[in-house]
Amino acid sequence: MRDIAIVGASLAGTSAAVALRDAGFDGTIRLIDAADELPSDRPPLSKQVLAGTMAVEAAAQPNAARLGDLDLDLLLGTAAAALDAETRTLRLSDGSELSADGIVLATGATPRRLGTELDGVHALRTLDDCLAIRADLERGPRRVLVVGAGFIGAEVAATCRGLGLDVTMVEALRWPLQRVLPGEIGGFVADLHASEGVDVRLGVGVAELEGSGRVERVVLSDGSEVVADVVVAGIGVVPCIDWLRSSSLALGSGVRCDETCLAAPGIVAAGDLCEWPNPLYDEEMRVEQWENAIEQGGHAGRRLLEGVDDGTPFASVPWFWSDQYDRKIQLAGRVGPDDEVEVVEGSIEERRFVALFRRGDRCTAVLGVNRPRHVVQLRMAMERPLAWSDAVERFR
Repeated sequence: MRDIAIVGASLAGTSAAVALRDAGFDGTIRLIDAADELPSDRPPLSKQVLAGTMAVEAAAQPNAARLGDLDLDLLLGTAAAALDAETRTLRLSDGSELSADGIVLATGATPRRLGTELDGVHALRTLDDCLAIRADLERGPRRVLVVGAGFIGAEVAATCRGLGLDVTMVEALRWPLQRVLPGEIGGFVADLHASEGVDVRLGVGVAELEGSGRVERVVLSDGSEVVADVVVAGIGVVPCIDWLRSSSLALGSGVRCDETCLAAPGIVAAGDLCEWPNPLYDEEMRVEQWENAIEQGGHAGRRLLEGVDDGTPFASVPWFWSDQYDRKIQLAGRVGPDDEVEVVEGSIEERRFVALFRRGDRCTAVLGVNRPRHVVQLRMAMERPLAWSDAVERFR
């Protein structure tokens, strides 16, 4: 293999490039991305950069410092428009085509938006999104309405409260994080925000955005109205796979791969768009997490190299964190909708606790709030199936 094309300069894509060079690949690596510049690191965008406490330059991807030494052929400002998987030929947005011995698909995801032309309505995914929201916040809005109490929405709400702004956060589900956590354990997130002065409204969605040129008020699904001149939607993302519809690749919620991240001969996928059977959980999954992008990107890159990768499955323990006010929320593992949950350290009322999740005789996940050591230790233990009794014993 002498020529590899990486589609997407996401964290997964750049991690693949780093892994290829570290593995000794000395052929051509083309890095293709629709943006004119490399994407920023995303975690600071909803927190420090949005608050103005971190310089934009400091929010560079963790791989950014190395890319200049990797001898990459950068094709920025050029999107991939189609793929012929059998010949591994890419058609680009400028009408040109290129073929490669190997291809890494890492085009990531795009945020769901509220579908309005009114000014002051945002989603948060890129640095430009962040700076646009920050500019609106600096104008001193009467109120910020955050739609969605997932991690992005909750972090934006916390950042806005830290700036002294009035904030309403609405969530269509009964509890924050209900898509991630079973039961009512996400209720502590609602209580946390309410205690910080956020107007939290659960079980209600957005019916209509109103205003003249700029958003002025939001009509909710229960008929109530919220006066707000900045609205930020944190309602999830959609994998960027539409450009692959005409390819012969199998598509589901993302690009369907085998357990090694191989989508077709010579083609791998990584990051937000990769759907693969994780052998640790005997489940097909797609993981939208920072750590997964790094690890899976590296694995996918090595998977293309004969003699470097022998078809090892990508068996990972999903892990993510969220900083909200003075609370650090961390989750390691995979939570199912029917998993039992038990608080084994601290208490939810104190908002400082460890909760374990159980499926049969197995511990599937650990949630920690201001308990990083416990989460790190359990995450390492879950790299192999962890018996429930062994997990609980650690807290006795």
